[in-house]
Amino acid sequence: MTSQADSSTQTGGSNGHSARARLLQALPTSERRLEAAGVSTSLLEGGEGAPVVLLHGQGGFAAMWGLVIPELARSRRLLVPDLPGLGESQLASGELDSARVVAWLAELIEQTCDEPPTLVGHSLGGTIAARFAIEHGDRVGRLILVDSGSLGRFRPAPGVIVGLLRFSARPSRDSHERFLSRVFVDPDRLRAGWGERWEAFEAYHIDLAADPRVGAANRQLLRRLGVRRIPPDRLGDIEVPVSLIWGREDPIMRFRIAEHVGSELGWPLYPIDDCGHVPQAERPQAFLEALQRAWAPSP
Repeated sequence: MTSQADSSTQTGGSNGHSARARLLQALPTSERRLEAAGVSTSLLEGGEGAPVVLLHGQGGFAAMWGLVIPELARSRRLLVPDLPGLGESQLASGELDSARVVAWLAELIEQTCDEPPTLVGHSLGGTIAARFAIEHGDRVGRLILVDSGSLGRFRPAPGVIVGLLRFSARPSRDSHERFLSRVFVDPDRLRAGWGERWEAFEAYHIDLAADPRVGAANRQLLRRLGVRRIPPDRLGDIEVPVSLIWGREDPIMRFRIAEHVGSELGWPLYPIDDCGHVPQAERPQAFLEALQRAWAPSP
């Protein structure tokens, strides 16, 4: 198993380095680095079985799936990258746009999967997964979109934008807590779920938010992918099975988006009650149950 605190770590502060190491030590994964579309990509791998690629959301990192990785790794082979420019994945040169990010995912899958994987994309990761399925449907087995971006108009609650701007401008424990209170129904439940790892999670998230490299990538990804709606007719071009998992109280990607798209395109929707934008972190057991239903074979 690759050391989780090796020299590939790229975040700026030593506090972030040690926090990240503590987060990864608790996961049944190894870490390696691969090159894809000019992105030096940090990839977590674990488990055996059919391949599943987990794509995190805006401003996130692979370990945000940490509360569900242990259970999923019991029956699936997990591939969990940091998105381009985020976490520990660095651009060698150039900028980020839809074409490059889709090419990045294509090369990552080509290098790691011997059969079309299930793509599970959260928020911005859902945007990327959906765009990939539109362009490379033969290279996807199943698509599961979790509180996904780009399926409807981007109209988050005003308080979310304020919280995000304050956290981005001055990353600190206080601004982080305020931002979480805008995104999650119950931040205390989130902290309790991470237990002793919460301090490491918070420290690493704050460290990344203070990294200019990550900030620049976040802005490009949000402007060029995250806030851009995929036309409904293009979503209709997706031929692989698609399911939606959604927090009913999501203040960023509103639940009504999932209801509308699911009804229009015949995509099954698995709601998670009493849950905000990040079900896999806020209500991991309910998320796992929804995921099992979503990737069950179609009747």
